[in-house]
Amino acid sequence: MSNRGQKEGPPVSLVAQHKFTGFETKINCVRLANKVVIGRGQITTPYILVIPSEGASTQDSDAMEPEKQVDSTVKMAGVIAGILMFIIILLGVVLTFKRREIHTWRTLSVGKLAKKQKESASSSTQQREMGPVTTADKSTTKVSTLHKDDPFSTSNQDLNGFTSPSPCSFSVQGSKTLGSKSLLNSYYSVSKEPIPATTSIDSSQPSLAQPSLTLQSFPYGGCESVELSYQSGQFQAGQFQPAIRVADLLQHITQMKCGQGYGFKEEYEALAEGQTAPWETAKKDENRNKNRYGNIIAYPTDDHTRVRLQLLDGDPHSDYINANYIDGYHRPRHYIATQGPMQETVRDFWRMVWQENSASIVMVTNLVEVGRVKCVRYWPDETEVYGDIKVTLIETEPLAEYVIRTFTVQKKGHHEIRELRQFHFTSWPDHGVPCYATGLLGFIRQVKFLNPPDAGPIVVHCSAGAGRTGCFIAVDIMLDMAENEGVVDIFNCIRELRSQRVNMVQTEEQYVFVHDAILEACLCGNTAIPVCEFRAIYYNISRLDPQTNSSQIKDEFQTLNIVTPRVRPEDCSVGLLPRNHDKNRSMDVLSADRCLPFLISVDGESSNYINAALMDSHKQPAAFIVTQHPLPNTMGDFWRLVFDYNCSSIVMLNEMDAAQLCMQYWPEKSSCCYGPIQVEFISADIDEDIINRIFRICNMARPQDGYRLVQHFQYIGWPAYRDTPLSKRSILQLVRRLAKWQEQYDGGDGRTVVHCLTGGGRSGTFCAICSINEMIQQQNIVDVFHTVKTLRNNKTNMVETMEQYKFCYEVALEALSSF
Repeated sequence: MSNRGQKEGPPVSLVAQHKFTGFETKINCVRLANKVVIGRGQITTPYILVIPSEGASTQDSDAMEPEKQVDSTVKMAGVIAGILMFIIILLGVVLTFKRREIHTWRTLSVGKLAKKQKESASSSTQQREMGPVTTADKSTTKVSTLHKDDPFSTSNQDLNGFTSPSPCSFSVQGSKTLGSKSLLNSYYSVSKEPIPATTSIDSSQPSLAQPSLTLQSFPYGGCESVELSYQSGQFQAGQFQPAIRVADLLQHITQMKCGQGYGFKEEYEALAEGQTAPWETAKKDENRNKNRYGNIIAYPTDDHTRVRLQLLDGDPHSDYINANYIDGYHRPRHYIATQGPMQETVRDFWRMVWQENSASIVMVTNLVEVGRVKCVRYWPDETEVYGDIKVTLIETEPLAEYVIRTFTVQKKGHHEIRELRQFHFTSWPDHGVPCYATGLLGFIRQVKFLNPPDAGPIVVHCSAGAGRTGCFIAVDIMLDMAENEGVVDIFNCIRELRSQRVNMVQTEEQYVFVHDAILEACLCGNTAIPVCEFRAIYYNISRLDPQTNSSQIKDEFQTLNIVTPRVRPEDCSVGLLPRNHDKNRSMDVLSADRCLPFLISVDGESSNYINAALMDSHKQPAAFIVTQHPLPNTMGDFWRLVFDYNCSSIVMLNEMDAAQLCMQYWPEKSSCCYGPIQVEFISADIDEDIINRIFRICNMARPQDGYRLVQHFQYIGWPAYRDTPLSKRSILQLVRRLAKWQEQYDGGDGRTVVHCLTGGGRSGTFCAICSINEMIQQQNIVDVFHTVKTLRNNKTNMVETMEQYKFCYEVALEALSSF
């Protein structure tokens, strides 16, 4: 078997030969021969001989000649028609035999696979008892035979080049592979626990694990079928599709996206769709109005998966809610998958949360999408009572891609007060799937970290409680499986999810996205460092290995370059339009169309394009607009951008240079119009490496819109010849001054325009430092890798050099030292 799931069968050779010998004039006959060869068999039609009647005169013969020709033609046509019919029947017989042979081949393959699994059952059990690292490492040393006859190398291949429903993919360079050891643990560890011998250790620091991502120089290996099972006994890898080693995951996804013969489309279509179990309870008239959608309802299945509420007095149908228990990895009923509450079911929802002792609610939808209500607001602004459940909002923590809300919950007549968190993922797009899984992976890690180990099931819902809900649960389960066993079994995982709730992971696009999300998690690992451990970890990961002349930070940056998405020309179609060429400093530094801030205010015949990109900070979506230093012909566009997007700050990180057309784009002690925007100078001061200016701007074409105050921060501590600023303290001072101004003027919600010469490395480094500073203050962690990866998802030249990447770590250390 060369590829997982590929159909193969014995070759069948079919050769048809047709020979027409014409008329034989000596005996006035027609001879027609047809030979069909199938394999080794041969079938030949007999000759057909036509002889004129005896005694007929030549004259009669001549008189009958036209009729004979017509008769002969008719006979020839009949013979040919008969031959064609014979061939059609023969082809039907051949196809029937071929199907039987394929079926026989599949049966034998499954039998061999089952036999192989049975024989290895005891050894698999021993591996699981020895622990996840042993299992994973052993799978690495095995020589795979499944791809032996069809070697595959991803050298210099770009996953973006393959047609895929999901836009989430990576640009991979060189012949690299993932180590089969779990890549989901943190890169860093200061634990005093003994580290397995399979983990690479820095000789200078025995207690510190090397990065869990292993890049090796040999080609990708094959994919072996591995017998694994969940504690619930539901999942059996290899039943329909073999499990995939983490080391082979990139190769597998690349092959599946090629779509030659067998790909994601065929694999997804092999999953059972629609109702696969009875659901009479959900269809009862008394329960119909409790279902948001008629085709996404709860399976009763003898009450194994359906969540049954405690009956209310006087209402025999009050036990129904559209929700199902879902098994986790080694955790039966670890999740409850449900629909987004409706007005009629909000009370039932909170009854379920209390009854099941849930401490976490995961919401993977917005309240309204594309003008349609997806879920009602089922939580209070302060305090509200839902039936006999009192819910009080304690805290709201907004972040760029999700919001964490903390509540207290108390039931009437009970003294117990429970704390509960709602994790609301807000950046899933209205259509399709997220472009990249980076944000969702951070979201999943946060849910894992904050969910108490002794709590009840995690309640997960979107609108229907099937598509996005299934994606979240599938990724979470598979990350646990990859971490513990070094393999993933996505197909069988989703197959089992669908046996517990209808249509979990609802589209092929979502199915591919689940694969891409797990791949990104395995490639990148968990790089978050608690602030209390940051100093010790930083000094160790920055230490050079004398043998390799490398460090863990350097390895981490190389990994970042591998997973940075590659921008294709079609992604930057607006910037490549001929009318916009003169608005770009470099045609090699363009923003993707999906990130462009299109200008709103009108300026004559000027287009609405500007070479800029919207960027998230840690706590605010689109907090930054990164752009190039304005060209002489784009100064009007620059100030239109500032006005149209309500920017309250501008950060300038480059020096002015007439040779590079970096001119002053603001007025000194006066006012000036740049296109339709009037910019009025208010004040200026200088403090060490920062020149502060305040301007008042307004749109002269729409004076009724009023004016805005904008502070311009010109940072002069970053010489043109250096990759990084001269002082960590001064750049940190700039970050804090910016945050203070934003908080005072816009309540922290204003946007900031950040620019350097081309809108690349320097701008990205500054945005990363700002986000890391917010991360330290809000979550007490430092995650440089995740921060830069998020920025690069929108603009690939953010933080361009190793020196800039390491500088982000150094500024984080400076920030912690100043607290």
